[in-house]
Amino acid sequence: MLKITLPMIMLLPTALLSPQKFLWTNTTMHSLLIATLSLQWLLPTYYPHKNLTQWTGIDQISAPLLVLSCWLLPLMIMASQNHLQHEPLTRKQVFITTLIAVQPFLILAFSTTELMLFYISFEATLIPTLILITRWGNQPERLSAGIYLLFYTLISSLPLLVTILHLHTQTGTLHLMMLKLIPPVLTNSWTDLLSGLALLTAFMVKAPLYGLHLWLPKAHVEAPIAGSMLLAALLLKLGGYGIMRVTLLMTPLPTHLHYPFLTLALWGALMTSSICLRQTDLKALIAYSSVSHMGLVIAASMIQTHWSFSGAMLLMISHGLTSSMLFCLANTNYERTHSRILILTRGLQPLLPLMATWWLLANLTNMALPPTTNLMAELTIMIALFNWSTLTIILTGAATLLTASYTLFMLLMTQRGTLPTHITLIQNSNTREHLLMALHIIPLLLLILKPELISGAPL
Repeated sequence: MLKITLPMIMLLPTALLSPQKFLWTNTTMHSLLIATLSLQWLLPTYYPHKNLTQWTGIDQISAPLLVLSCWLLPLMIMASQNHLQHEPLTRKQVFITTLIAVQPFLILAFSTTELMLFYISFEATLIPTLILITRWGNQPERLSAGIYLLFYTLISSLPLLVTILHLHTQTGTLHLMMLKLIPPVLTNSWTDLLSGLALLTAFMVKAPLYGLHLWLPKAHVEAPIAGSMLLAALLLKLGGYGIMRVTLLMTPLPTHLHYPFLTLALWGALMTSSICLRQTDLKALIAYSSVSHMGLVIAASMIQTHWSFSGAMLLMISHGLTSSMLFCLANTNYERTHSRILILTRGLQPLLPLMATWWLLANLTNMALPPTTNLMAELTIMIALFNWSTLTIILTGAATLLTASYTLFMLLMTQRGTLPTHITLIQNSNTREHLLMALHIIPLLLLILKPELISGAPL
């Protein structure tokens, strides 16, 4: 554990002490080294927990998410280079420091075995994200987006704190290993129903469940590119991970706690997909598509079967890489045309043919084409849900159809059609952007060769 966490923390002085010439080189190289080093967590073992210390341990559910969070730091740094190039050195350093500061909290949140520490790191990731959005956002609306994010998260997570403390008084421990051994504390009384509700709601807002998702499109649209990647690829996964961890404690879930969440998640997948068809803003479209994908994850982790858990894990990892790549692509468009409106940025394929290839690949993975882990994940989740109740196939089927249609709509709007008359001069795509896209899509295409690395099933 420490051989990743300590270099991650030592990245802070690296960023602050590097001279201007070597700032980007040092931080990118160092974080890439940490990312490659973190791949060892994916190695299968016979033990349920690897690298077990007193407070942290890595098992099959947390290892893929940990590797994903280490992997995305160099990508976030690479993506932010262009829009920071005219800033003074101190601002660049503060930006990179803010990005790096999220990482130790994320690593702690995904690897901790103690609920209180999990709560602290879960909340601490909010602060750097808030700084990123409210300081480096593009429009003045970023302040309202920051307030939305802050209050949604705070209001939902205060009951979580109270419940964790209540659980501690009941059981005398908050260690996950111990809680698995103690017979289920949450029975069917009213207090336990309410505490189960409180435990789930905090993660449902983070994940986000349809109905509690209003902060997400706002935050995504206003955030800088690194903030968007961080939100889409990692912070949403905190919600899904939290649900998977907490539902295991509440076995068996009271059924009347199940149904509203499941219904909202599946209905939300349908609704947000149809909202996507009417979007004019590119970043908002990608943000809403995240809501619909995470709806499937929530639905799967609520029914608590092996199949649905591994489907949820697969979908979280593949969606993390896909949506992050889509945000990067949207950002390359935004940097060239200075507009997120789809009608004003259409017809870019003849101008940037290589970028069009990346657009095609990203959109095909987003709509779950066969040789991707997205398809495997969605199929696994659909089968698990269908096994649980046959009627869900209507909702999931309609959601997949709508997903395919809005993804194609996004591809055709950005790449095809006549070029708008106001675009007269556009700069070429450069090596940095191609490397960024390749580092997103290559892991995605390689993972289908050995999907059990990220499926969360014990090997």
